[in-house]
Amino acid sequence: MTGSEVPPSFRLAYVPGVTPTKWVRIWNERLTDVPLTLVQVPAGEAAEALRTGDADAGFVRLPIDRTDLSAIPLYTETTVVVIPKDHLVAAVEEISVGDLAEEIVLHPLDDTLVWEQLPGRPALERPATTADAIELVAAGIGVLVVPQSLARLHHRKDLTYRPVSGAPESRVALSWPEEKTTDLVEEFIGIVRGRTVNSTRGRTPTPPQPKAKRKPAPANGAGKTGGKTGGKPAARNPRGAGGPKGGAGKGGAKRGKPRGR
Repeated sequence: MTGSEVPPSFRLAYVPGVTPTKWVRIWNERLTDVPLTLVQVPAGEAAEALRTGDADAGFVRLPIDRTDLSAIPLYTETTVVVIPKDHLVAAVEEISVGDLAEEIVLHPLDDTLVWEQLPGRPALERPATTADAIELVAAGIGVLVVPQSLARLHHRKDLTYRPVSGAPESRVALSWPEEKTTDLVEEFIGIVRGRTVNSTRGRTPTPPQPKAKRKPAPANGAGKTGGKTGGKPAARNPRGAGGPKGGAGKGGAKRGKPRGR
């Protein structure tokens, strides 16, 4: 390698709540010569990180401006409300958006849900981050509606969460710059989509191993009927080979006299 050559590498961005561990493990198993670097970015900055080249691909939350970005939707998260463990809502399995009408619902500036109309009553101020909103929930100031993965990410022993029906949902997608769909990007797309290591997409698949050739039969016919006779037919039983009633043939042994009674 000359001094001007740069060894290949891959930078993968991901937003809070997304766990890329499984896909990173598969990458490290298949591409041992290409290190993968994880880059955590706020949900609102993920698209810009891809455009500026801070990452080759990334897990983002939809919607994003897809003018110059490609995206493959992967899954949709359950929306939950984070509440203190002693809250009345903790006594039920699921609530609706309408059940939050009398609650102070915190709306952080980095909210990942797209609301047509915010539920509940607004707080006096918007928390700067979801982490700040979690602290306010713990202090009994209000409740917080977020994707389930964020509720797990900010788990506290004094808080719990319940699913909320009728609320917006967050979709997670794999995205990358459309004009920079490199071989490594294709390789990672294949991993996320579950392609096998010998798939025709991405790197050159492992060539099939040639089948072992069968050994030719020995020229002297060994192994055929006859064994050591070199393939000659075995001698026939002399009995029944002669005249009628099983008599001995010519040159055969004479019969003995019958025993006396």
